[in-house]
Amino acid sequence: MNPYPHHYEVRAAGQTENGVEISAEQLPPLHTAPPAQFGGPGDQWSPETLLVAAAADCFILTFRAIARASNMAWSDLTCDADGTLDRVDGITRFTALTLHARLVLPADADVERARRLLDKAEKACLITNSLAVPATLTSEVLIG
Repeated sequence: MNPYPHHYEVRAAGQTENGVEISAEQLPPLHTAPPAQFGGPGDQWSPETLLVAAAADCFILTFRAIARASNMAWSDLTCDADGTLDRVDGITRFTALTLHARLVLPADADVERARRLLDKAEKACLITNSLAVPATLTSEVLIG
């Protein structure tokens, strides 16, 4: 890992109509639009869905690193994320973020240890730690 601070540069470009193109060096462009709730088409990524997706993605990547460092075997992890956007005191912002993780372990795995590592990943996720809204984690650990 590189020493801190890290910097991430992104460009967003748009015109008076249609969506926005997001780009960054060495990455494919991503096309976004307002969500249906704000009058957009509802068939493209939006800033709102990207934020919620970033939390779920970060949680899985954080768990992967923690599990690797802890030598814990696992086979599959999914994370469903739900963000609630509301208007509070005249300001539109996210008021809740819920992550639901489903972790599949090999037959001989320690389920309680896996739950502790899931909780540790939730506490260490840099995206959720960077948001004003607290994240809530629920999880299922399955033997498969």
